[in-house]
Amino acid sequence: MNILVTGGAGFIGSHTVVELENAGFRPIILDDFSNSEKSVLDGLKNILGHDVECIEGNCNDTEVLRSVFASHKIDGVIHFAAAKAVGESVENPLKYYDLNVGSLIKLIRTMEEFGVKKMVFSSSCTVYGEPDEIPVTESTPRKPANSPYGNTKTICEDILRDTVLSGRNAQFVALRYFNPIGAHETAEIGELPSGVPSNLVPYITQTAAGLRNELTIFGDDYDTIDGTNIRDFIHVVDLAKAHVLALKFLEEKEEAYYDVFNIGTGKGNSVKELVDTFEEVNGVKLNYKIGPRRPGDTIKIYGDVNKSQDILGWKAEKTLAEALKDAWRWQQKLAERK
Repeated sequence: MNILVTGGAGFIGSHTVVELENAGFRPIILDDFSNSEKSVLDGLKNILGHDVECIEGNCNDTEVLRSVFASHKIDGVIHFAAAKAVGESVENPLKYYDLNVGSLIKLIRTMEEFGVKKMVFSSSCTVYGEPDEIPVTESTPRKPANSPYGNTKTICEDILRDTVLSGRNAQFVALRYFNPIGAHETAEIGELPSGVPSNLVPYITQTAAGLRNELTIFGDDYDTIDGTNIRDFIHVVDLAKAHVLALKFLEEKEEAYYDVFNIGTGKGNSVKELVDTFEEVNGVKLNYKIGPRRPGDTIKIYGDVNKSQDILGWKAEKTLAEALKDAWRWQQKLAERK
């Protein structure tokens, strides 16, 4: 089966490309490299032993999408492509609504035109907002998002649901990610932020490597075990495997179908625990300080993942320590390239 992977050169997308190949699928990447680098394709070739087909283009462009579907027999889609910086989305919300929501609408219309019915969508635990109870389940009420970025995920979920409810014979699954971290064990691909990282682990590894002067932990006075925020950190390879199982699950569906699944470890770790574990497993001391709370940060969230385990047959296997070892190995590999 040919699987179109939009944003397939990105952090999660590239690892999913590897797992698709491992499972016998043929991934075809569509990426405009606005938030990724072409060196990722070399990493994929080194892991898989051959080039992965990659089409350079923007999936918010209908003509690009129609060209891809017309020239390839696409059997299913995994849709990662999106703008994802929370801060930028607050400053430039129209960009986020145009790209994240607009591209999904264009993609669904193109899929309909070419008779492609199956999609796995990259959603986020941001749809839960600041939950009243944890762990959150898929039936936990969604709350107003803390940012336009988060709101685009809520809107996109609704578009997928309403498309299926309209009577179209489509099979869609939305995966609500928690906090992906780590890198491929070969250190050939990993998280590659452009500019100042907006995610915690790349900031940690860049600080450890001396590329950043210090790490700031935003707040240590929250109502948590050590005063720092709690998150559900999942190894990116485990997350990638969830997409493959979701796709296999959809293969068996013939009738219209839509559902959502939490993809996390099922437990929370604090930011301080993450920092301490990184130092311990890698033998590196981090220069960090405690700063003020950051507006919009959720205090604590982690997910119940029983539904993913029971229905998709998926569960996270890699530990926090493994993820942080892999992330540091990737950072060291980046240093060797320069």
